[in-house]
This record gives sequence, C-alpha cells and structure tokens, in this order.
Amino acid sequence: MNDQMMQDVFPRPEIVPATRLKGHIRWLGLGDGEGLRSRPVDWLELDFAGAVGDKHTGHTRDAGAREPWYPRGSAMGNWRQLTLISTEELDAVRQAMDLPRLDASWIGANAVVAGIPHFTFLPVGTRLFFESGAVILVMGQNAPCRFAGREIANEYPDREGLDLLFVKAAGRLRGVVAVVERAGVVEANAAFEARLPEQWVYA
Repeated sequence: MNDQMMQDVFPRPEIVPATRLKGHIRWLGLGDGEGLRSRPVDWLELDFAGAVGDKHTGHTRDAGAREPWYPRGSAMGNWRQLTLISTEELDAVRQAMDLPRLDASWIGANAVVAGIPHFTFLPVGTRLFFESGAVILVMGQNAPCRFAGREIANEYPDREGLDLLFVKAAGRLRGVVAVVERAGVVEANAAFEARLPEQWVYA
C-alpha cells in the first residue's frame, strides 16, 4: 500500500503545532497537615517525588475511586504529586457557586497560576519551565470531587449542597495534576514558560 492509499484509508489527524505561553505563579500552598487543605507558603522545594513535605509527595500512591481498573489500595505510579489551578478559573468557579470568596487552600491546591488561557485544558505533556531550573510536567486534568466541595461547604454552613455544587461548577475548571520532571525551588510570583507539545485527536 503506497502513501496515498494509506492517507485515503487512514486519514492523518490534523496536527496542531507545539507552542509556548508565558505565565506566573500567584500563590503557593503546601499540604502538610491533616485533611485536604493546603497552607500558603512563599516557596516550594520540588524534588522528584513532588513538593517536599506535602502529603501527596511520593513516587507511588494508593489507587482510589479515580482508578477503578486497579484494586483499591493497590500501589500505582503517582502522577498526582502536584495540583495547580488558575486564578481565572478559580474565580469562574466562585462565580458559578455564587460565593463571596473561594480560597485555593480550601481545595488543597499547590499553586495558583495566572496568564494561561483555559489552563485546565493544557495537554498532557505540557512542561512548565522555571528560572530556577525546576520543570513541572502536566499529567492531566484534575477532576473535582465532593471531598474538596465539603471543605468549601465548611466555610459556608448556611448554604446547603455546596459539596455537590462544586463538582458541577468546577468541571473542566479544576486545574491540572502534575509531577516534577526537574527538581528545583519555585517561589511565589515566579514567572514560567509553558511549552505545549504537538497536539492531535486520535479518532
């Protein structure tokens, strides 16, 4: 089968070229306490297991409800070392939930970024390069859950159903999960370059 016949039988997907975007860190958080929440910090020390001192650090983690194809509690690779969300999307969720305030620490974020449109839709394989040498590798979207919603509900005891409303309002707006590809220190207000890989839809 020649190349033309291959193209006729198996049309090649459209390739979106790689690109680069500029962003910066607005806020950093470390989840080193009990429960889901993180606390604000001025910097994060990143090693190949994640953010040093964070509860989600590690090369492996236990499979949970997000991975029904594995026995619950069995060991799997940890591609959720870090969670990042954008200030623009966080505010969109706040407005959708009709809240006066929505703090990233309530939902356990490690970083709030600004300047990247549709941040949650960054493709898998996007790398965030920092001047310190640290590189964060995006592994996928962070699906909203009721556990985070309950933390929000705890801040507004006069509102019912906020845990479920968060799941609905934050769909495709919850940011991304990521791993550390190169170690280094990331500081609050640090600039970074997002390098998006080539993209295509396999159908």
